[in-house]
Amino acid sequence: MRKEVKVLGLSYGQSQAGSYVVVLSEKKGKRKLPIVIKPSDAQQIALKIEGMKSPRPLTHDLFKTITDSYSIDIQEVYIYSILEGIFYTKMVTSNGLEDVEVECTAGDGIALSIVYGCPLYASKEVLDISGVHINDDGSQMSEDEMDVEEDFEEIKPVKRVVSIEDLEHMMNDAIANEEYEIAAEIRDRINKLKGEQ
Repeated sequence: MRKEVKVLGLSYGQSQAGSYVVVLSEKKGKRKLPIVIKPSDAQQIALKIEGMKSPRPLTHDLFKTITDSYSIDIQEVYIYSILEGIFYTKMVTSNGLEDVEVECTAGDGIALSIVYGCPLYASKEVLDISGVHINDDGSQMSEDEMDVEEDFEEIKPVKRVVSIEDLEHMMNDAIANEEYEIAAEIRDRINKLKGEQ
């Protein structure tokens, strides 16, 4: 059994320098699933969620260009198992005639699900082992809140998925990697967000 999840948040990893944590949330449920990902995956997720365009194609964009050229589409991404802290993930691809499952990292799978706009799923086993019961604001859920089953998707006000502080970390990472165009895009987005406050 599996449940559809969505990206709830993305932040700089406090415990592991240079890493980021993406938090997935059940679409019809209360559990959250934190996953440590690489900076390049976090950068791709942040750029897509924030609606920013890189002046040059990033790896995930290049992958999409190649698959589009050969009429291959990603149908879904599925985080199906966890073993010793490693999330095992696969993509289901299709060329219209046959479906092929391809293994990938959780970070790549999440980023590609956003790039392709395809569903992202997590198995019941993964959610049972690694899912945490916290509210969207990060507070601990009470026993009563955990017992309530959600059969519908509650519409809540949109909260920022990526904070300005985390965008600043990504900008600094881009500068350190000499990705100046991406750093400039992120800087412009930060300035716009600060102007809206």
